[in-house]
This record gives sequence, structure tokens and C-alpha cells, in this order.
Amino acid sequence: MGQAHDALSSRLGDRLDEDSSDGLSDRFRAASLLRWAPAITLAAFLLPIAAGLAGTLLPAMGWLPALGANSFSLAAWHTLFQAPGFVSAWQLTLFTGLLSTLLSLLLALGVVAFLHQRPAARRLGEWMAPMLAMPHSALAIGFAFLILPSGWLSRAVSPTLTGWELPPDVSTVGHPSGWPLVAALLLKEVPYLVLMTLGALNQINAAAQLAVARSLGYGPAQAWFLVVLPQVYRQIRLPVCAVLAFSLSVVDVALILGPSNPPTLAVLAVRWFADPDTRWVFPAAAAATLLMLTVLGSLLLWRGLEVLARQWLLHRTRQGVRSARSAVAAGLATALAAALLGAAATSMLALALWSVALQWRWPAFLPSAWTWDNWWRQASSLVPPTVTTLALAAVSTLLALVLVLACLENEVRRRPSGRAASGDPGIAGRRALWLLYVPLLLPQVAFLFGLQVLLVRVGADGNFWAVVWAHLMFVLPYLFLSLADPWRAFDPRYTRTALSLGASHWRVFWRVKLPILLRPVLLSSAVAFAVSVGLYLPTLFAGAGRIATLTTEAVTLSSGADRRVIATWAILQAAFPLLVYALAAALPRWLYRHRQGLAP
Repeated sequence: MGQAHDALSSRLGDRLDEDSSDGLSDRFRAASLLRWAPAITLAAFLLPIAAGLAGTLLPAMGWLPALGANSFSLAAWHTLFQAPGFVSAWQLTLFTGLLSTLLSLLLALGVVAFLHQRPAARRLGEWMAPMLAMPHSALAIGFAFLILPSGWLSRAVSPTLTGWELPPDVSTVGHPSGWPLVAALLLKEVPYLVLMTLGALNQINAAAQLAVARSLGYGPAQAWFLVVLPQVYRQIRLPVCAVLAFSLSVVDVALILGPSNPPTLAVLAVRWFADPDTRWVFPAAAAATLLMLTVLGSLLLWRGLEVLARQWLLHRTRQGVRSARSAVAAGLATALAAALLGAAATSMLALALWSVALQWRWPAFLPSAWTWDNWWRQASSLVPPTVTTLALAAVSTLLALVLVLACLENEVRRRPSGRAASGDPGIAGRRALWLLYVPLLLPQVAFLFGLQVLLVRVGADGNFWAVVWAHLMFVLPYLFLSLADPWRAFDPRYTRTALSLGASHWRVFWRVKLPILLRPVLLSSAVAFAVSVGLYLPTLFAGAGRIATLTTEAVTLSSGADRRVIATWAILQAAFPLLVYALAAALPRWLYRHRQGLAP
């Protein structure tokens, strides 16, 4: 009897050892498949960016053998500094970029401080998120239709309140000060920073800290600025820097709303790059390099302003100053943000009306006749760019999603074993994932021209997959930024429970983790899709002008005279990202309508 018991125990022990060995081998195989994901992802970014920067910096120093320039010189910089309007263009770039970033941050923080812990805060993200789905250029065109001398705003008050029988002779779009450009940037940047701030709030216990501050006599808004803001800002610093870099180097919005003579420095560089006279390539490269230095210098200046603001906030806190002005400022910021939200919605409505207007004479508030002929006449021209736009967005978003999920899953699975060798590519890649944001912190024009030179050398310029690659460099960072926090916040007890029941790591991923995180995955993908649809310069440079999308065509048409044609292209450009976002928000609700625990 004892021998039989020993034999049975031995067999059970062997079986358990086999099961444990199988589980470890399964885990090892899963980890080995993912360990190289960060390295592959970073290589897909850093190699083209490095090549692009080299391809821009070398011509800026006079070296481009393809055009017969075989020696280094500073002639390009001399031409740049002597160009008419160069100083004004540089000043305009600094003014619009720094002002729009500062105003966007102040408004976003004011909105969150005012609405935090209020019932409206629960729906704040739902109100703001659709704004992220609107491409910059489509929103800029709609905003132009709003503020033009013959636009919807002047029609709303004429002639009853103004007495204008003709459109006023004033400058709005293209104003030398650049205020329309600043206003259009606010329409997109404020919602973005509000959502980033709301996401950062989920990482801290703000309610308890605010309760302590309120018990010391501070008002709700002042308590938020003194206690919560220092913790939140550390988490949103990178999005703020990305907003600053984008504002200083934006091209499509500046082409639509900014001054044209002189334009911003980014637009000036793009014009020279596109000039038929190849000699302008060298000052264009110098302008792109100067723009990159300007962005880097502005980031350093911004960091200095952060230090000063922190010292001022610490001083106020130590002095124990109680003031109601914080509440007034936060309320004013919320009112201004609401006005911007209304302006964005009205801009898109103006596009929709112009796209179906047959006659809309001044000063009528609405068209006097309606028609669908505008769409039918443009149908044959709309189809090819629409197909290309959707294909580029779908492929780049799918590739970005695969890479992001692989990187995040690798990070989560390797998190418990922090004793891996320092040379482990998985560990090194995870520590270096911040490099994903490099494309968001550098001016696009600073490396896209060099990337185009590389593509020409290998015979891939104007290729669909080359444009996908260019889009991926911008789509992936936004997707990673949107999805990283929800993925990292996933409760690991679900995974451990499923593994203890005998499920493999891949089965847990597909059957447990992905269903629970389906909503953030879909919403992040919708944001990435919208980013791809709205990309202008990457499509223009990588496509060599031969890959037409709704964005490139809409920006080109924006300088035309027929608003009905422009509106048709712009509203279609905005419709697809909004539709994808709506589907991403609705699909989890429908799929999990009978599963209360998974319903959003």
C-alpha cells in the first residue's frame, strides 16, 4: 500500500513539474516574442528621423552632392538672413507659437480647476474629445468661413446691428499680427490639454488633498492650483511641450489663416523647398534648421518659465494668501473655453451649410437656395483622394496599434522581474520609449525634407508605403500617449486569476485583457486615425506630390474663391474622423450591453 502511494505521489509530482515547465516555457515564448518590440518600434522611428535630420542639416551647411554642392559653406544662411521679411517671419513664428501655447495651457488648467468635482466634470471629456477628431486644416477652413469679412459672424449682426450693406473692408484671415492663427490653434489645443489633464488627475488622489486644502480656508479653485496642479503638471509636461513644438512649426493652419507676406518661418521653408529653382533648397534647409533651433530654444525658455511659476506658487503658498481671484480667473477661463468650443462647432456647421448652398448672398444669415449638386459635381474628384486617405489612415493606425500593444504588453509582463540584466533589449527598450515622442518635439519640416531625399535615393518617393511610414512616425506617439495610462492601470489580478486557471498568456490577452480595455483601445485608435487623416506635410514630402489625400487637396483649394467647393472637401475630410470616433465610442456600449461589468 505504501509503495502504491509513493508511486502515485511520484506520478503526480512529475505531472505538476511538467505543467509548471509548460507554463514557464509558455511564458518564456510569449516574452521572447515581445522583448524586441520596443527596439523594433524605436528603430522604425529613429532611423528615418536621424536620416531626415542629416538630409536637412547638410544642405543647410552647403553640402548636397546631388545638386552639385560638394563643399561646406554658410552661403545658405547668408541668403536666409538677407531674405525679405525674414525677421518678421521669425518674430511671427515666436509670437504665435508661444502665445497660443501659453493661452491654451492657462485655459485648459482653468477649465479643469473650475469644473473639477462638479457634476459637469463627468461629461467634460465627452464634450472635448470630438474636437480631437477634427483635422486642423478642416477646422481652420471652417473658422475662416466664420471670421471672414463676409463670414457668418458678420452676417449674424448685419445689417441690423452694424448697418453694413456690404462686407466691411477689414483684414481678418491673413492678418499681419497672426491672431487668426492663434485663435485656430486654441480651438484644437485647449481640448487636447484638457483631456491630458483629466487623464493625469486619475493618477493622483486629488479629492483627499483638496479636502485638506479646503479645511485650511482655501477656495476650490485656489486649492486646486496650489495642491493639485504641481502634481498634475509633471505628468502633462510632455503634451505641453508637444503643443509648443507644433504651434511653432505648423504649416497647414498657417497656410489657411496666417499672413502670407511674410508668412511664418515653417511656411517660408516649405515654399522654398517647393520652388522650381533648386538653388532655394539650401536656404530652405537653413530655415528648417533655424526653426528646429527655435523650437529647442523655446522649450528651454518654457522650462525656465516653469521654474519661475513654481517659485511664485511656492511663495504664495508659504505666505498663506487666500484670494477669490483664482475662482474668478478659473470661471473666466471656462467661459472662454466654452466660447472656443462653440466656435469650433459653429465652424463645422458653416462648412456643412456652404457645402449644400446654391445661393448665399450677403448679408443673408442662411442660404437662399439649397442643392446637392456641389457634391455630385465633385464626386469624381473626391473618390480617389478619399480612398487613399482612408487606406493610409487604416493601415498606419493598424500598424501603430500592433506596435503599441506589443510594447505595452512587454512592459507589463516584464514589470515584476526587475532583476533582468541591464543589457536586456526589453529593459533597454522600455526605458527608451520616451524617444517615441521625438517626432512631436521636432518641427516636421526639419527632418521630412531629409527623409524625402533618402526616399528619392532608394527610389521609394511617391510610394504608398513610404507615406504610411511617414504617417506612422506621428500616429504611433499619439496612440501610445492615449493608451499607455489605461493599459498600465489594468488590474493584474485579472491576469493572475486567468493564468491560475490554466490559460496561456496569449489567451489571457485576447479573452480577458483586450475585452476589458476595448474602449480605451478603440478611442486611442480613433485619435490615431484622425491624426493620420489630418497629416499634411508628411503626405506632401513622402508622397512627392503624387499621393493626393483629402487634407492635401483641401489645403490647396483653401486659397481658391469658390467656398462651396472648399467646404465640400473640408467637411468630408472632417466627417471620417468624427464617424470613426463615434463608432469607437458606441461599439463597446453595443457589444457589452448585456454585460454590466464591461459596459462603459
